[in-house]
Amino acid sequence: MLRRIGTAGGPARAGDAVRREARAVAGAVRAACRGPGRERDLVVQSLKAAGAALLAWLVAGVWLGDPLALMAPWVALVLVQATVYSSLVQGARQCAAICVGTLVASAAQALTGDTTGALALCVPVLMLLANWPRFGDQGVYAATTALFTLASGTVSASAVGHRVGQAVLGAVIGIAVNALVLPPIHLRDVRENLAALAREAGDVLHEVAADLRENQWGADRVPDWLSASARLERRLEALRSARRWSRESLRLTSGLLRRLHRAPRAALPPEEEDERFGRVTGHVTALIRTLVVAADEARTPLPPDGRALRSYACLLELIGDTCRAEADRLRDGDEDAPADERAEAARRELHGQLQEELREHAGRGADRAAVLGTLLLQAENLWAETVPGARGA
Repeated sequence: MLRRIGTAGGPARAGDAVRREARAVAGAVRAACRGPGRERDLVVQSLKAAGAALLAWLVAGVWLGDPLALMAPWVALVLVQATVYSSLVQGARQCAAICVGTLVASAAQALTGDTTGALALCVPVLMLLANWPRFGDQGVYAATTALFTLASGTVSASAVGHRVGQAVLGAVIGIAVNALVLPPIHLRDVRENLAALAREAGDVLHEVAADLRENQWGADRVPDWLSASARLERRLEALRSARRWSRESLRLTSGLLRRLHRAPRAALPPEEEDERFGRVTGHVTALIRTLVVAADEARTPLPPDGRALRSYACLLELIGDTCRAEADRLRDGDEDAPADERAEAARRELHGQLQEELREHAGRGADRAAVLGTLLLQAENLWAETVPGARGA
């Protein structure tokens, strides 16, 4: 019976996976058709790479009449990178790898006089050389070029020069297409990831607040809290990656190239916003760590009582709402959003209530007061970071 169930479950899981992938593909297609975004950028880059390969084939194979015009479209295809700067760097590395592979293969053929012997001699050396950091991820092309060189059966000075010339031609075409046809400039991703980080922080605070409001304080909630913290950290890393791509995409792209791309005109959020929400992430992580420690029955700290937890949950929800409002402001590029005076008044009232609770807990024992005092300090830090101008308030 178990075997039959397992056998039936396999196709069902495979079918679910296929359906999920189909929905994801359909969603990506709709997003690409709907408007500018990451999906449309991927479509543009893919079509540019295909166009660069076709153009290189036409130049090398049709116009120049090369019957073995393989190297040029191959190099052009792989050099339509995510940024113009990376295209140039990768182009230099790939041309160097191709030159090394061609020369080493030719030398091995001259030494052994046999294709099999030359392969056995040069490929291990070139695969070891592929790990040289100077080649980056282009080092493997030294070995593949050696394979092409030896498989073609023509190893001579003219053949070596021919292949290197084809590689340079493909590199020039690939880099030119990437730089002049809608050059990739990644500005939108920074704003989207920053807004997503702010919203994720608000969502995590609301999740924790819901648990505290219902007095869900125990070891069974620890995995969910830790998962929420890890989710937030991944969002922060995605923002840092987007910021790095943004900086790189602006290198070697003049005002003319940016106009060719029709890049978003809205200014990027300043890097101080990244640092601010990096600190917010750190405070939320510290808050969750405090909750995890207090939920461990084997530890000394004790959780606050239900009334204090409910007040604290209200404060976290208020801060979470502020994070979500910041996410909307960052997404829309509204730099002059007015301060929410009602939220500030509610925050002050809750802060006063929690101070009273802290004094009461201190009279009942240091263990309970320690946890509540730590949580209250972290909430104050969060409020100071999420509300511009709230420091010292």
